[in-house]
Amino acid sequence: MPQTDTPAPAAPMGRRERKKAATRQAIADAALCLFLERGYDDVGIREIADAADVSTTTLFKHFPVKEALVFDEDADQEARLLAAVRERPEGQSIPAALREHALRHRMAATGTDARFAEFFDLINKTPALRDYAQVIWLRNADSLAQVIAEESGLPPHDPACSALAHFALEAPRAARGHDDPRQAVVRAFALLEGGWEALTSER
Repeated sequence: MPQTDTPAPAAPMGRRERKKAATRQAIADAALCLFLERGYDDVGIREIADAADVSTTTLFKHFPVKEALVFDEDADQEARLLAAVRERPEGQSIPAALREHALRHRMAATGTDARFAEFFDLINKTPALRDYAQVIWLRNADSLAQVIAEESGLPPHDPACSALAHFALEAPRAARGHDDPRQAVVRAFALLEGGWEALTSER
């Protein structure tokens, strides 16, 4: 997946780790190239393995299911999401920080960069990828709820933190199909902002 933000510098890897990372990247690049050229459903696992010059066994060691080939930066996405809350400007609310993060992601999907346009078009046209993208995105709910609790001084398992995390991750999906996706995201987060402000003002 094309990156929407610059990732933090990674710790130096050993030779074995570099080789594994290079193999994984080669597989992901080959898969995305074939998917964009012919469509997700018309490309087989064997073709991807051949294009990356690896065995299907090696491919599945790196990507357990076909859908995962398209989403090869899940850990980076979670790190950027949590950083949006932890590193938000002073005075900015948590819902506002999450809204801005969602809008950056949305702008990448609708921007002028052809890489992003093609990538998101592939996902939007492929039901299996849309569903998988939402599943892996919602996996971040627990870690996001924990960071929200830490940043707001609420108990770790406060249901309000879990609810905000869940609905913040679901909010961008509300923009799907709207004539003005950006405004749809803004309106969804306005509802979350109002509820969060009312709750935290009671403390």
